[in-house]
Amino acid sequence: MIKIFILLAVFMMFGSVSAGNAPIVIRTKNTCLVYKVNDQQQVCQSYFGNSLNDKDCEVIPLANDAIVLTFGGNYVFQPALRAVHSDGNTSTDLIFGRTETKRLNDNQTQTDIYLKDSYFAFQVKVSFKTYEKEDIIAQWTEYSNGEKGTVTLYDYASSCLSFDSPKYYLTDYHGNWADEMHQTERLLNRGLTTIESRLGVRANEYGHSFFYLALDKPAAEENGKVIGGTLAWPGSFALHFSVDNWDKLRMITGINSYAGHYLLESGETLATPALLYTFSDSGKGTVSRRFHRWARQYGVYNGSKPHLSLMNNWEATYFKFDNQILSGIINAAADMGFDLFLLDDGWFGSKYPRNNDAAGLGDWEVNRAKLPDGLGYLVKECQKRRIKFGIWLEPEMVNPHSELYEKHPDWIITQAHRDLDLSRNQLILDLCNPAVQDYVFNIVDKTMTETPGISYIKWDCNRFVTNSGSFYLPKEKQSHLWIEYVRGLTNVLQRLRAKYPEVVIMACSGGGGRIDYGSLPYFDEFWVSDNGDPLSRIYIQWGVNQFFPAICTASHVSVCPNHTTGRTMPLKFRFDVAATGKLGMDLQVNQMTDEEKTFSKQAIKDYNSVKEVVQFGDLYRLLSPYESNRVALMYVLEDESRAVVYSFLQEKDIHGNTQILYLKGLDPNAQYKLTEINKGSHSRLNDWDGKTFSGDFLMKHGVSAYMSDEYESFVFELRKI
Repeated sequence: MIKIFILLAVFMMFGSVSAGNAPIVIRTKNTCLVYKVNDQQQVCQSYFGNSLNDKDCEVIPLANDAIVLTFGGNYVFQPALRAVHSDGNTSTDLIFGRTETKRLNDNQTQTDIYLKDSYFAFQVKVSFKTYEKEDIIAQWTEYSNGEKGTVTLYDYASSCLSFDSPKYYLTDYHGNWADEMHQTERLLNRGLTTIESRLGVRANEYGHSFFYLALDKPAAEENGKVIGGTLAWPGSFALHFSVDNWDKLRMITGINSYAGHYLLESGETLATPALLYTFSDSGKGTVSRRFHRWARQYGVYNGSKPHLSLMNNWEATYFKFDNQILSGIINAAADMGFDLFLLDDGWFGSKYPRNNDAAGLGDWEVNRAKLPDGLGYLVKECQKRRIKFGIWLEPEMVNPHSELYEKHPDWIITQAHRDLDLSRNQLILDLCNPAVQDYVFNIVDKTMTETPGISYIKWDCNRFVTNSGSFYLPKEKQSHLWIEYVRGLTNVLQRLRAKYPEVVIMACSGGGGRIDYGSLPYFDEFWVSDNGDPLSRIYIQWGVNQFFPAICTASHVSVCPNHTTGRTMPLKFRFDVAATGKLGMDLQVNQMTDEEKTFSKQAIKDYNSVKEVVQFGDLYRLLSPYESNRVALMYVLEDESRAVVYSFLQEKDIHGNTQILYLKGLDPNAQYKLTEINKGSHSRLNDWDGKTFSGDFLMKHGVSAYMSDEYESFVFELRKI
């Protein structure tokens, strides 16, 4: 068991220290973060990197990097905390109070560092929870007002970390609807660089709250010093990277406080969301594998259970369907070997039928003109075929053309005296309001209780905040909307999970708008993008899998020509790309030839045969689409007994591509049988298929297979014998 060295002693369950010059050490299996208290009683970060022993931590030189950079003594750099005290004083001077440590279980320890203002009755607690085996640290901050009057927080970060390196390279991910996850790496120059969202809801639509920070040189896949981090928050976020005149970097992360100052009343505490992060001296791949292992255990709801494969009716029918059409899709889903049929948008609305996206949101009554026998008929159809039934909901939203809006126009987020600002013909319900929270909970609860047998919910969220006004919040606290909305949403999700722990729920936001570890403790998986084009998905999922595991990455086989890009691609290519995540299908059987049906059934069987490896294996990215025409990635079970490798060619290579795939993560002393799966009309692996090789050979010599055709792909499995 890893020892946790906290100030003066090691405590089995709980320790508290009020003074002293010994280091405060936050420790995981392979890393440690060290703080020391200087002569002015300020807590300063002195080290973050590979693990050091207790004695070496004691002799680390004292640095002057404050654990919370405050406004007042510093006017040059972005502060972690900017508070105006109850008497109007704009400065904060934090000094050390005490530390406490609690051993939570055999893998987690929490350390709390208590700070206090040198004059005001204002306290700050910086907390760290370590996940030792996974080498992940969660850091957050709580701000408490002990003053008699209100303290106004203008900046209230979750974390403030410092680094000292000759150069810094920042990798982040950005895009737009159906064009998500573009990867960009930049050299950080002196000054401030910020990654942020001001959207409030579906905050990740344009940029994402996860990043790599490489020290000394650009980030590489399997070597180099790199910090990987992500904020566990589904609302507006800000990640500030500030390089000073001495080339020292301060990284400050948390809720975006833009237009969001917070009135902290006397006796109140504001707890911020956690920054999750790790340090690796062996590149981005190590960071990813740590996050994936952590997520399956702690970060994703039911992340340790195999996830269902499903067929969705959306691309086949959109809003136009009836019982006969849906029954046909259910039969096809069962015949194909899927676990579940998902009924998408368009099943509800009476006065304002949901026949397009302009009406009906908010009115969650079955449209009897389409489904005269209700949802129960479809559940029974699924049960006949021994598959599960799922339903689409968008409970946070409302159309102006709805009975709900007619009854409760005060339940929406908007500004008084302003025209309605619609996006996708809809508005956001104000979850700051407890009555609205009850309504949203009851939407789901009513749907589930009236139709027993619903096993899956696709929870959509198709717009972000504009005209940010709440009819519920008082006028002086309108800026609290950005926090109170998230609190309201979290309250609803907690209530749902308490009542429906076994229902699978997908977080969908018109694509990648809600991919974060603030949401995923309540969701089993997420929809990556409305763009199902496999060439686009290679890049989109390449970005997602940097921090999120395949088990929660819903990836579907789409129709051709693709509805977003218009590209036509081989069915095998579409299946192989989708199979690198959690497989599903929008392509319908009635759109297939007999040959395609036969191929698809086998492809689903092949996916199911390796699903355990994909959903629970360690990911190794072998060839990047940003660096090579050929792309390759592999999953390896933790015990090294099985692996599966995927390779794709993006463009036609008239001279042929013979890039070697140097495999990773295998037992060098074991023998592995190589078997090609999901075969197409011809094979590129005839020299390898069915043969046995040592793990050492596969990693050092590698696998070389010719590829030349545009959108060509192959997949092979390795089993230890």
